[in-house]
Amino acid sequence: MRFDAISVIPSVFDSYVSASILGRAKARGIFEFHAHDLRTWTHDRHRTVDDAPFGGGQGMLMKPEPIFEAVEAVSDMAEPRPHVVFFSPCGKPFTQRDAERLAGCERIMFVCGRYEGMDERVYSLADEVISLGDYVLTGGELAAMIVTDAVVRLLPGALGDAQSPVDESFAGSLLEYEQYTRPASYDGMEVPEILLSGDHGAIDRWRRENAIRRTALMRPDLLDGANLSESERRLAQDVIDSREQSEEGC
Repeated sequence: MRFDAISVIPSVFDSYVSASILGRAKARGIFEFHAHDLRTWTHDRHRTVDDAPFGGGQGMLMKPEPIFEAVEAVSDMAEPRPHVVFFSPCGKPFTQRDAERLAGCERIMFVCGRYEGMDERVYSLADEVISLGDYVLTGGELAAMIVTDAVVRLLPGALGDAQSPVDESFAGSLLEYEQYTRPASYDGMEVPEILLSGDHGAIDRWRRENAIRRTALMRPDLLDGANLSESERRLAQDVIDSREQSEEGC
């Protein structure tokens, strides 16, 4: 899989995509990451990529010409044509399901904004516009790294344990179950006995119930998309009712 990122500070990607899990996956050829300097496609001696907005207002906007030229030029650097992603608070909120969908792409291009934003016309280049949440970042580079991380770890061979992405939070629309390691007792806090039992069937059942309880307690909005039996839905509802009663008593 190939990623391309167009940015005014392309060097910001180097350390992250070359470290830890991503670094090992990149070294094994599971994915490629190419960062491109947007200023390459400017035509003045100051390599200008921004200008004042028409109608006045705060800040500077990224100009359309370099972005249009960059997207076209980078698209032609390899096959197939990339799936082009822009980032904006106006975009669709990014979820694990989006990561799974994007992991099926052969090539993704990120166009990373800066300053006050981008000329609206550049969004005509986008196959999709993503939002990382209801907050504002100084640029799209961090968003591009987050999406890259979420996608790469789903690629075959990127993680050492093939089951890891299956058991994680948001897989199956549930948060991941609680996890513990040694020591079994610390400062009066004990690891649940079932996890020390060696009974893997019982452990699997405990983990399933624990994931449902945690999701109902912390992210009940996820339950609508979860594949739950009737008894599991009753369990989730009991947790929600108990939480609401507790909150009313505060």
